[in-house]
Amino acid sequence: MPAREPLALAELGTEALAAALARPGPAVALVPVGSTEPHGPHLPLSTDVVISEGVSARAAALLRERGRAAFVAPALAYGVTDFARGFRGALSVPAPALSAFVRAVAEALLAEGFAHVCLVNNHLEPAHDAAVRAAASGLAPRVSVACPLARRWARTLGDEFKSGACHAGRYETSLVLALAPALVDGPAASALPDLDTSLSDGIRRGVSSFVELGMGRAYTGRPRLASADEGRELVERLAHMVVTEVDEALAALAAG
Repeated sequence: MPAREPLALAELGTEALAAALARPGPAVALVPVGSTEPHGPHLPLSTDVVISEGVSARAAALLRERGRAAFVAPALAYGVTDFARGFRGALSVPAPALSAFVRAVAEALLAEGFAHVCLVNNHLEPAHDAAVRAAASGLAPRVSVACPLARRWARTLGDEFKSGACHAGRYETSLVLALAPALVDGPAASALPDLDTSLSDGIRRGVSSFVELGMGRAYTGRPRLASADEGRELVERLAHMVVTEVDEALAALAAG
């Protein structure tokens, strides 16, 4: 693999991509999946996309260190964001439309010559996660999903994440501080009071929106405690999640 070959698929020329896919060994495409939705007064609407892109880039670098040909495909920046309805910037698409589009993207990458496609999802609304997983249905092990909602990954991501009080809180704010610090309004984050409203508990009770949960500013958790150092550690854990999902899928492909 050329030492300076870009991680980003979109930065390759057509002949460079053809050469990359012609090399021995399976090529992997990581597809960042997120949403455009409110994340409090201190984080951008692109928060989930920023996280998925940053984690995908780190995972691709780790895969390359181990000799895998890995590339980060262009991000999918819209999703099912029904919980955020009532706030400006909650650009939701219907679950069936999302599933069809994500599946079409995955199938196009497979047809292009990638051996495996991993959908790296960091928008954690259950209906969105279900739609992404529906897109991959029947395509394993050629297509996998890496998402921290899976229990084996959720337990590695800290107390706030496990509590469910983590939308635009310490967890996500730390990640954006590590990946795109210019997008974080630090004074606004520091001024926000702690809010221990658990999204996961609310979902189990049948609540279906941030407003119903009392998240009047579209956040929960403790953004004032966020740090770039914690964010960098979380990026490593999430990148490990992606690498493991890819390795397991490639092993299944090799086993036939």
